[in-house]
Amino acid sequence: MVEMVARSLPRLGLGMAALGRPGYINLDRGSILDTNDVTIDDVQRRSVSFMQQTANSVMSQMTKEANSKGFMPWFDCARSYGLSEKFVGEFLRANQAKPEDVVVSSKWGYTYVADWKVELKDSLPHEVKDHSVENFLRQVEETKSFIGEYVDLYQVHSATFESGILTDSRVHEALASCKKENGWMIGLSVSGPNQDKILREAMKINCLDGSRLFDSVQCTYNVLEQRPGEALLEAYKSGMDIIIKEGMANGRILKNEKFRNLAKNSGYSADQLALACILAQPFHPRVLSGAITPEQLSSNIKALELSNILQGEKRTLLNDVMTQCVMDSEEYWKDRSALAWN
Repeated sequence: MVEMVARSLPRLGLGMAALGRPGYINLDRGSILDTNDVTIDDVQRRSVSFMQQTANSVMSQMTKEANSKGFMPWFDCARSYGLSEKFVGEFLRANQAKPEDVVVSSKWGYTYVADWKVELKDSLPHEVKDHSVENFLRQVEETKSFIGEYVDLYQVHSATFESGILTDSRVHEALASCKKENGWMIGLSVSGPNQDKILREAMKINCLDGSRLFDSVQCTYNVLEQRPGEALLEAYKSGMDIIIKEGMANGRILKNEKFRNLAKNSGYSADQLALACILAQPFHPRVLSGAITPEQLSSNIKALELSNILQGEKRTLLNDVMTQCVMDSEEYWKDRSALAWN
């Protein structure tokens, strides 16, 4: 048994969803990955070697930015994010990173089945969900083989009522054993219009010794989708770490006319304002950047400073953004489900 030493997660980390595989649903991802080198075609740009090179450049920038600003670089992977765990593990070892100098989180529950393709025939899924104890035991060993010495947090990927994860005592016991044996924090991620209900149910799950099973939740929350806010505040007050994914709504925020006008009139960069509005929330979230270039990441990180301004002299701007840009949650997730892999 390894004693768990709770580590404070940085306020901002790098999500590997769009870097660990050749395609993702973020708007304009494909065009952003384009290169001015005409000798490199689209097939080469989506190759494993090119995507690993791209991921390495963004991870290098995260390391540089974190070191200069006094926080640890944080990389968030998943078994279903293509080769994200492989990319992160090889990057950290190549740079001789010590486990105590970096934060790494990953997820289990989905299996990547797209065979390194962007477009699949007959609308087949890129990922297949399985929250059984058998799949957990298989995937945790896979994670260990790629990034085992670096893992701080291991999360259930997209917990739902339908998957059975919230009522399966065998899985709960396996997760609790994983926490004790490896010294890892255990979390869950949630998605969909009922994120708040799933989170509240997960908060009720305890280990055999009476302690709470889940140490953190990774949730979609942004200026468009705000429904989970109250549940996130409850979770934060109970002692859970709050991690926010899709803070840019897969790029949709940058297409939202109300938000674009508010950002333009404020004089702040749209990406920085969007992420700063999340960081300024009372549930003290940690936010994952979905950047796929070093330049995007450097801009995103400036949201840390802007969030302090929004909680002070620019609080009116924060209130204006949050009240004027919010969407109906059902409509938000309907729009998300229509996003194409690119």
